Amino acid sequence: MEVFLRSENFSMRFLVAVAFLVSCVSGIGVNWGTQCTHLLSPTTVVRMLKDNGIQKVKLFDADPNILDALKKSGIQVMVGIPNDMLYTLANSVQAAEKWVSKNVSAHVSSGGVDIRYVAVGNEPFLSTYNGTFEATTLPALQNIQAALTKAGLSTRVKVTVPLNADVYISSTNNPSDGDFRPDINNLMLQIVKFLSDNGAPFTVNIYPFISLYLDPSFPVDYAFFNGFQSAINDNGKIYDNVFDANHDTLVWALQKHGFGNLPIIVGEIGWPTDGDRNANLQSAQRFNQGFMSRYVSGKGTPMRPNPIDAYLFSFIDEDNKSIQPGNFERHWGLFYLDGQPKYQLNLGTGRANGLVAASGVEHLEKKWCVLKPSANLNSDQLAPSVSYACQNADCTSLGYGTSCGNLDVKGNISYAFNSYYQVNDQMDSACKFPGLSMITDKDPSFGTCKFRIMIQTDSAELNAMVGST
Repeated sequence: MEVFLRSENFSMRFLVAVAFLVSCVSGIGVNWGTQCTHLLSPTTVVRMLKDNGIQKVKLFDADPNILDALKKSGIQVMVGIPNDMLYTLANSVQAAEKWVSKNVSAHVSSGGVDIRYVAVGNEPFLSTYNGTFEATTLPALQNIQAALTKAGLSTRVKVTVPLNADVYISSTNNPSDGDFRPDINNLMLQIVKFLSDNGAPFTVNIYPFISLYLDPSFPVDYAFFNGFQSAINDNGKIYDNVFDANHDTLVWALQKHGFGNLPIIVGEIGWPTDGDRNANLQSAQRFNQGFMSRYVSGKGTPMRPNPIDAYLFSFIDEDNKSIQPGNFERHWGLFYLDGQPKYQLNLGTGRANGLVAASGVEHLEKKWCVLKPSANLNSDQLAPSVSYACQNADCTSLGYGTSCGNLDVKGNISYAFNSYYQVNDQMDSACKFPGLSMITDKDPSFGTCKFRIMIQTDSAELNAMVGST
């Protein structure tokens, strides 16, 4: 704990910073991603946030249109810096100052965007990145901090690095055996010390769903909050769900290195609704309501029993996200692309009837592109047509255990065609798969499989041109 005892001056600054951070823990936050073919307008989303009592939002960049829409909304904001900007910001103080001036100072001073955090990078130490961002994350963090200090914003806006929970491990199932990953241990300690010195929080993304997705033998009930019967007893601390165990593995890692009081933000937590056999509406509702019930009650974890600071992942589906991690990536939203809620969820914000849908959203016409009844299923055009449609649209609801897993071969083909047709704003040319497709006004939805109609957006014409190239 010696880091906290260097001087009275430092101790006072640390206590002020902690008080500041504690004051920020009020109401649930959400992640607002924008990797969509058709985006709801920023003003529509901000209205949704307010209608649902959301008090905090985490962004993955610093889109000026989104920040403008958040002016005087009363919503606290975490702006993001994408990983592909880390190299430039790490190697140029001037670039960091320019970024802060444009993306923080201008919005804070010009109209009251309540920016509280800058997220430098997004899960930059994922094992799959093979160390790509290890040399640039800390220098970028330092330069952004210096730029905030120069701009006179360092007491108001804190820096952080949203990290995946894979940056720490336990050699056993016990959280008390937690420590940082050996290959990045020294780097993590430098970052943690930097955060501590600047009164900034450690931000971690925790996904019990991923534990279930990666390990078929993982006990399903341990992923939820209903009290897993084979609970772990870690020196008297009882863990009956994997979230608590994961979170406290981090707490122990911090504590072992003298940073036991460092504030922790859960930057992402949620459950997808499609794209995998464990991703469905029922499980997502069970998980998110279980988490929210604990959150609203102020219940923390065995090692950190105080209220958690957290951001649900995510607010709205993103149909253009990379599916490299899995088909479920496009289905994390509490809301569908059109702003309709997927299931009832009490966020503890006084909205007794659950989630409030977006208002004023218009859809395209009620028509769909499907497989012709007379189509030849042996056509040599069929496979490449379906492949092309799925590569340029979203077919992640097809497959074993998904919402459209009950379709037959013809249904799968129709779903692919329609997905491409809708993404391209129902242009006639987007339903001209040679000798295979036709447009219908009869809804082909079947059971749990919904053939969705795309929303109208200002960028419809642009999307259509991109989709047809």
